[in-house]
Order: sequence, then structure tokens, then C-alpha cells
Amino acid sequence: AELGEEKRCLDSELWHACAGPLVCLPTAGTRVVYFPQGHSDQVAASTNKEVESHFPNYPSLLPQLLCRLHNVTLHADVETDEVYAQMTLQPLSPQKDTYFPIEMGFASKQPTNYFCKILTASDTSTHGGFSIPRCAAEKVFPPLDFSQQPPVQDLIARDLYDVEWKFRHIFRGD
Repeated sequence: AELGEEKRCLDSELWHACAGPLVCLPTAGTRVVYFPQGHSDQVAASTNKEVESHFPNYPSLLPQLLCRLHNVTLHADVETDEVYAQMTLQPLSPQKDTYFPIEMGFASKQPTNYFCKILTASDTSTHGGFSIPRCAAEKVFPPLDFSQQPPVQDLIARDLYDVEWKFRHIFRGD
């Protein structure tokens, strides 16, 4: 993938649906507290490598830094589909900003009605069809075309990487 593609912002609702309802991201311009050690520990855990081999030791670095958030971009790992946010922070002067309320981020921007499913081979085959629970079919998806037998609908969805997927949903219930 080209660098330009990698920097492309993902759809916020889709990103939040994958991240889960407990995710709360701060917005650009707000003040946040950055924990360098926690960041280093997280990087080490996600790469399965020791932090010392990648990060120089800064003994004078404070355990937490007051920062202003400049921007947030939403991403997904191409190999694992794990979603993550990249944030650009600017440290603030502790002398000038000794006390300030931390602005809370906005709650998850998840869609109110959505359906999650790990796709199977039969979901994408022309013979199997896209299987979903009846409650999701009635509440999330557009109504089926009952003028056809069996009732059917063609669905077009885009994934995290903007790849278009086509499904045929066929009603097989009572």
C-alpha cells in the first residue's frame, strides 16, 4: 500500500463499531495527559519485543505529560483488522498549566443499529447465501423483496479498507 492510502481516514462509525462501545476518543484541541511508560509498555506488548531495544531511556522524562491534542486519525491494521487511533500531541508547559480540567472525549460514535459477523465461505458463495439472525434481518437490514420467491435482497457493503462486498440475502424462515 502507498503511504497516501495508509493515511486515509477510516469511516468513523465503522471504526467505532469495530472498536466497541467502551471506546472514548478525545477531540482535536482538547488537553490530555500522556503517559510515556504506559505507551512504551503497550508498544512492547504489541510487538513482543523489549522496550529497551527500541526506545532510549530518558531519565528526566516526567511520568505524565500535559499535552494538547492536535489531531486524531483512525486506522486499521491490514493483517489483523485491529483498529487503532493515531494522535499528534504537543506538550504543554507545566509552569503555565499547573491545573486545568481535562476535557472528556465524546462517547463512541457507534451506529445505533448494526450487525457484526465474521464472514464464512458460504456467506460469500453464490450457493450458500448470507446468513444472519432474523432479529438482525428485521431491525438492521432493508426490507426483503417479497415479490420474489424466495424473498431476497442484494446487499453492498464496504469494509475498513473501502473494499466493496456484494451479498445476496435470501429469506429461508417462516
